[in-house]
Amino acid sequence: MSWPEKYRPQSFLEVKGQDEAIRNIKNFIENFYLGKLSKTGKKALILHGSPGVGKTTLAHVIAKEFNSEIFELNASDLRNKANLQQTLKPAIEQKSLVSKNKIILIDEVDGISAYADWGGMSQILYLIENTTYPVIITANDIWDKKFYDLRKKSEVVKLKEIDYKTIKGILIEILRKEGKFVNNETLTEIAVKVKGDLRAAINDIQIESGIRPFSSKVPISERNKETDIFNSLKMIFKGKPTKEMLEIYDSVNMNLDEIMLWVEENIPREYKGEELARAYDLLSKADIFKGRIYKQQYWRFLVYENIFLSFGISASKNPLKPIGSGFTSYKKPDRILKIWLNNKKNEKKKTIAKKYARYVHIGQKRAMRDFPVIKKILQNKNVQNELKLSDEEVEYVMR
Repeated sequence: MSWPEKYRPQSFLEVKGQDEAIRNIKNFIENFYLGKLSKTGKKALILHGSPGVGKTTLAHVIAKEFNSEIFELNASDLRNKANLQQTLKPAIEQKSLVSKNKIILIDEVDGISAYADWGGMSQILYLIENTTYPVIITANDIWDKKFYDLRKKSEVVKLKEIDYKTIKGILIEILRKEGKFVNNETLTEIAVKVKGDLRAAINDIQIESGIRPFSSKVPISERNKETDIFNSLKMIFKGKPTKEMLEIYDSVNMNLDEIMLWVEENIPREYKGEELARAYDLLSKADIFKGRIYKQQYWRFLVYENIFLSFGISASKNPLKPIGSGFTSYKKPDRILKIWLNNKKNEKKKTIAKKYARYVHIGQKRAMRDFPVIKKILQNKNVQNELKLSDEEVEYVMR
């Protein structure tokens, strides 16, 4: 079991370095159940802060402290009103069989915003307006303009980066419980360089203690809070396939479509012969699920696409091959990535032009040709509402 999971806090007392946030959280939940928030309409609580400060952990601690069941929503559940009602209605109308209350958790709303074309953000707002249970939302960066309406409907609580002295104390306590030793200088170095990311610090001391499978010794470096794609590829191609590998892309600041291009580009640099054939076979299966996602709009298939791209590609290697052997220079997929990004950019333009052309009874080609002029018209709020432009489409025309 990974140490971050093993030593995940189970109560407010075990959460270190977030005293002010915890006071605000308690005040919000207590006022919600007393009915004091109904007039303001703020029935949601946003926990935001850097990766690794404990946003999701704190959401689960809240549930335990208030004897509540956690009901978790993802992007697929929020893509349209009909699907939301089908998924959510039984959950919010039926009382929990095992707990006194219920809390609805929307984890990593940053990712959900990518699906605004299918109603993601509007359905979160719909949920907040109609819920009878408190909604907890986690985000790395809640100040993006896409979240303006969401912030107005929610109490916003920032989780601060944890002081390095507090982190060091937690690391010492974990090592004591595990019966392991890491010298004081290394502990201080880890605590300082993780920049408040407690989860990363715990991962680092687990590596230093020799338990993690990727390598016996991984150098500590100034981290960027977001896993570098090169390091992720190194773990996939050279590491042992484990359950933790399924989460390896969670902290990479790319969507799975871009990650797939990187994996495709670098498979032949790492694998040969039967390994190469197995890896490409699993990559093709990931691509099949990607096609089903776009065709059927069934976003739950993202789970399978992720499995093939992470655990599957890693498991393609010969199990007798030494872990972490050799050095490979991974290459950025420049040509393919540029084509893909350009297509994605034009895709938004095409959907807007299609809506406009249908509304004013002209051809889509003409709307595309005249788009520089049309764009000025579309910056009018009334026109945007009339054409039912999504949040992302509005953002595009307002640039």
